[in-house]
Amino acid sequence: MDNTGAKLEGKESINKKKILLEVKNLKMYFPIKEGLLKRITGYVKAVDDVNFDIFENETFGIVGESGCGKTTLAKCIMSIYNSVQGKIIYHQENGKKVNLNELSSEEIKKYRREIRMIFQDPQSSLNPRLPVLDIIGEPLKVHKIARGEKLKERVASLMRRVGLRPEYMRRYPNAFSGGQRQRIGVARALALNPRLVVCDEPVSALDVSVQAQTINLLNELQDEFGLTYIFIAHDLSVVEHISDRVAVMYVGKFMETAAKEKLFRAPLHPYTEALLSTVPIPDPRMRDKRDRIRLEGEVADPSNPPTGCYFNPRCSYSKQVCQQDRPELREVKPDHYVACHFADELNLSGVTE
Repeated sequence: MDNTGAKLEGKESINKKKILLEVKNLKMYFPIKEGLLKRITGYVKAVDDVNFDIFENETFGIVGESGCGKTTLAKCIMSIYNSVQGKIIYHQENGKKVNLNELSSEEIKKYRREIRMIFQDPQSSLNPRLPVLDIIGEPLKVHKIARGEKLKERVASLMRRVGLRPEYMRRYPNAFSGGQRQRIGVARALALNPRLVVCDEPVSALDVSVQAQTINLLNELQDEFGLTYIFIAHDLSVVEHISDRVAVMYVGKFMETAAKEKLFRAPLHPYTEALLSTVPIPDPRMRDKRDRIRLEGEVADPSNPPTGCYFNPRCSYSKQVCQQDRPELREVKPDHYVACHFADELNLSGVTE
């Protein structure tokens, strides 16, 4: 099947910047309760004042170390968590806008048909007591779209599309490999013909060869169905193969956002530079030309972050102002945003071709 036309159409939509989702000043704080009376003594700032837009038919990658708030952000977008502040504005096909953060649990069900999620661990995200027919077909039943033979036909079609044999729909998840289980999760996410799919580290639990197959499948499905992805990962080499734009997250905040090519070749934030230094270089002749940057210490505690820039205790470029003033995310180059006081001065290393 020739997907060239679909791919070009998707890229054209990005260039026109037709927004599908707007996230404005989003905050998700978890209270810390202590003592017999469970009094609130502080907050874990898992997502702290995050802003970004998602364009139709693009893949927006979000990367960062474990504990940076990536999954919490995904669950806020899915309305699994009710964020304490901010707006999540969804642009419907009819041109109308709705703030998902203001909807009740009953009202949000309507939009769960159009915004779906692929979870990180295919082992724990699939009910081991249900056959594949019920796992993939459950959204169709809940939203009263199909039952009986029509449900079986739809599940069979979805299984074929993700590379699974329909005659296995009566089997249980433990009869499948890890990669096959994730394909079941992908089929379940596609059952309702969504517009936006939130992929929460969908390949991190898979072998490298299976990761490549899953990424290729997601790319094919995006071209075929005009999907928009939010792709969350901690592995930048995976993000590079699927994303159009990338945001680097650290302790609940975005440190840098840019088009993939700009961010990988010419990063502006020291944290991004450190992450990029871990990306494997295929050409052995180029490996000696880049040193891996080993960050000291651990990710800052989101319940008690450092003053100034959250990254300053681990940053080799840190100066006094970094310890005192928190930098705002600002546009340093066209469509290239960074939260660093010295982004205009630093000459950071990216990924070498």
